[in-house]
Amino acid sequence: MLESFLIALALAMDCFAVSVVCGVIVRRLEGRTMVRIAFLFGFFQALMPLAGWFLTTRFSAYIQAVDHWIAFGMLALIGAKMISDSFKEEEPSGINPRNLKAQFLLAIATSIDALAVGITYACTGYERVAQLTWPLLIIGLVSFVMSILGYGIGVKFGSIVNKKMRPELLGGIILIGIGIKILAGHLSA
Repeated sequence: MLESFLIALALAMDCFAVSVVCGVIVRRLEGRTMVRIAFLFGFFQALMPLAGWFLTTRFSAYIQAVDHWIAFGMLALIGAKMISDSFKEEEPSGINPRNLKAQFLLAIATSIDALAVGITYACTGYERVAQLTWPLLIIGLVSFVMSILGYGIGVKFGSIVNKKMRPELLGGIILIGIGIKILAGHLSA
């Protein structure tokens, strides 16, 4: 259980950081937006290890070779769009955390590195889906809670950020930074 919790906490850090960005952009506590973001982040954080576990026997070498590039690419593109939109005179049309499509993209981008956890599970003796039930539930729940906390912190911080400070610029930089962290972690391993 402790090992599963620590893995879940490590995976939830990206969810936390992106949720902070979402809260900064929205700048007010919107229960529906916050819960939907947290649910999607938790769901995909739990789903990706399961997918990694299923794909291990056939495609593990291919997935491990590119998962970090996929996560980096998605986060870099989303972040670059946010940065670009922050310099437009009109209201930025970049990533809108209230938008379901944006929430899905962010949830997928932050959870791609969790595929490797599923591969690890397959290589360390998890032979049946039933054995994964508790670890996946813990991963999903911890990611959900950390996303709620991150969103709340972002709202608190976002309320002191005025429009001239360009919260979308800050958010874009943070997303690109997370992508670089994922990429660097895999390339240095």
